[in-house]
Amino acid sequence: MRLGWLDALRGYAALTVVLFHLSPQIIGLDTHLAIMRQINLGKYAVLLFFLVSGYVIPMSLERHGSLRRFWIGRLCRVYPAYLATIALFAVLAAAGLLHWHASLRAETATGVLAHLTMMPDLLGVRGVVRVFWTLTYEMVFYLIVAGLFAWRIHRHSAWYAAGLALIAWSGPPTALIAHSRHDRRALGVVLLGLAGLTLILYLTRRLELVAGAIGIGFVVFPGLNGHPAAASTVTSSRQGLLLLAVMFAGTVIYRWQHRQTGPGPAAVALSVVTVALAAELGAITVSAVAATFLLAYVLRQRNTPAALTWLGRVSYSLYLLHVIVLFLLPHIVPALGTQPVAIRVLTGISYLIAVLALAGLSYRIVEQPGVNLGRRLTRKIDISVAGDPPPTTESAAAGTGRGENRRERV
Repeated sequence: MRLGWLDALRGYAALTVVLFHLSPQIIGLDTHLAIMRQINLGKYAVLLFFLVSGYVIPMSLERHGSLRRFWIGRLCRVYPAYLATIALFAVLAAAGLLHWHASLRAETATGVLAHLTMMPDLLGVRGVVRVFWTLTYEMVFYLIVAGLFAWRIHRHSAWYAAGLALIAWSGPPTALIAHSRHDRRALGVVLLGLAGLTLILYLTRRLELVAGAIGIGFVVFPGLNGHPAAASTVTSSRQGLLLLAVMFAGTVIYRWQHRQTGPGPAAVALSVVTVALAAELGAITVSAVAATFLLAYVLRQRNTPAALTWLGRVSYSLYLLHVIVLFLLPHIVPALGTQPVAIRVLTGISYLIAVLALAGLSYRIVEQPGVNLGRRLTRKIDISVAGDPPPTTESAAAGTGRGENRRERV
């Protein structure tokens, strides 16, 4: 189901990331850094993504009413475009147009394990495309939320958001598990084994409580092993836990909206997360995130422009692929940052048109077929397995909400 305001917010966040990465070459590095000293637009956009995920993922899980349905849908949703991005990078690298990051060349086995689990940032290696680092925390969040659902303790989102923020504030140990290359490779094997076992148990509907306990336990990895390696984006456990707290803050908003959490606990949890996040990232960036999400939420019942909903639909492909095109710019316009303003602006506009077209193509030929495959698989399961419960009525009602007349496919 679709909610237009969330599409618009996702699309806006993705476009902000694209412009943030492009801006040093268009407006100059000094101006780019001057803006960053006031507000980090890259982190601003990522935090918006995480808030949206926190709002949407529990709604999706509860709407499916089945952990098996949820994981089939999620894997078919995220992996095809992810694998297609890796494949495109590999082809361009083989052609000599791009180069593998040094951490992947130095720790190839760890890099393969990291990308199979979609968790490179936990292992201190750079993603094939650097923006993959956010997928690490998305995947950990999926596992934790699914585990909470398996144990039927998923409604206490305010406690989880505030608790994670407070633990982060206390300064948990960093790189407690993996200090060396050998440790990181061993951790990669552990992550792959645990994630694989969890998915197998969910998909076969066996020992779901065991799978849930493992999933909840994944909080330990960013909580104790935030990695300070040069190839990591999140360099401390404190930062990793805060990102999870932000996603749970999105869940708190969802539960408050649908009267599953009282206004008091919701306000306290959101305040704790906001204060902890502001201490880490600065008040301006965090205030901008809160104001943007609040504005989108207030306007949620208005019709969303078609351009913004389209941008939201292609936002995942846009987020994954824009960096690859950006890496190719020096081959097309050498020394772009030193070119006259007119050439830089024209190049920037051409770049935006190209990445939007590529994202639209990826959505059409990669993402949509993946989503359709997930639907076919879940329909077959519904027909062949009578023991799989139908989607819950409470989640269907919650997904619609009071006054909501549009639905979101998540």
